Amino acid sequence: MTAAGWTFMIASCGFVVGLCAFCFYRVLAKPSAANHMHAPIDIDTHDKDT
Repeated sequence: MTAAGWTFMIASCGFVVGLCAFCFYRVLAKPSAANHMHAPIDIDTHDKDT
């Protein structure tokens, strides 16, 4: 294989591995407290109504 082929193959594999690592990091990283969504306490869900 030529030098251009090796360069393109290494760059392509590096890009795919880097993108995969970035995506794993984004999915598995702990989100900050500001991103957590909580329901208000005053919502009546009628769970205990019988």
